[in-house]
Amino acid sequence: MRDVVDTLQLAIQQAAELINQARHGVILTGAGISTPSGIPDFRSTTGLWKRYNPLEVATLSAFRYRPENFFAWLREIARDIHGALPNPAHQAIFNLQQAGYIHTIVTQNVDGLHQAAGCSQVLEVHGTMTTATCIRCYQQFSTRGILDAFLSSGDIPRCQDCGGILKPDIILFEEQLPYQTWQKAQQACRGADLIVVAGSSLEVMPVAGLPLLSVENGAPLIVINQTPTYLDVRATTVIHHNVAEILPRIAAQVLAQG
Repeated sequence: MRDVVDTLQLAIQQAAELINQARHGVILTGAGISTPSGIPDFRSTTGLWKRYNPLEVATLSAFRYRPENFFAWLREIARDIHGALPNPAHQAIFNLQQAGYIHTIVTQNVDGLHQAAGCSQVLEVHGTMTTATCIRCYQQFSTRGILDAFLSSGDIPRCQDCGGILKPDIILFEEQLPYQTWQKAQQACRGADLIVVAGSSLEVMPVAGLPLLSVENGAPLIVINQTPTYLDVRATTVIHHNVAEILPRIAAQVLAQG
């Protein structure tokens, strides 16, 4: 047991030293950073894809041809996101960004918790739940009031002007990633002097390939995730642990050293 504790502490110290040397660090976050806030992930043994078939509820085709199924699935996600608050991992990233070590946050999450924690330079490569767009007139709306009504009634949200269905601005299967956001994410990773993966299993392409852009340019890689990833073998430091526990410990060491 003592050996396990010592090994973990050594890894935390090594990660802190790497971050302390960074001035253009990039962190890629996935569902694992939001599960401590009560938002379920998708691919774990208790994830959403154990209860839903993504091809039936989370594709662009499902939205177009079976919107009632799509919105029934979305309602469960929206309920969890609606009540969620940033956790210590989000706060740790904010602290590192404020101190100048992390420049850009690339996130696969759609919950807006990085922004709620005060972070800037957040690139939401899989879209966001904070806005929705009418499929008929293409007006974009904040989901703040719309979400309350949807959670209360379960009725499909519609545009107040033309009556078209409002599609949340999340990226579904069969959709392209938001072009400008994706270009910025690639640019940030290519220019990074450190890349941190936090709470992502790195199973969803093309986002899972972003850390390679940094590694191939010589940037060290830190992986913090409960389960192994395909890039563990390329990482300088790997910590298989809860990000909400580990990131604050790393951040505390970085800020103490800085």
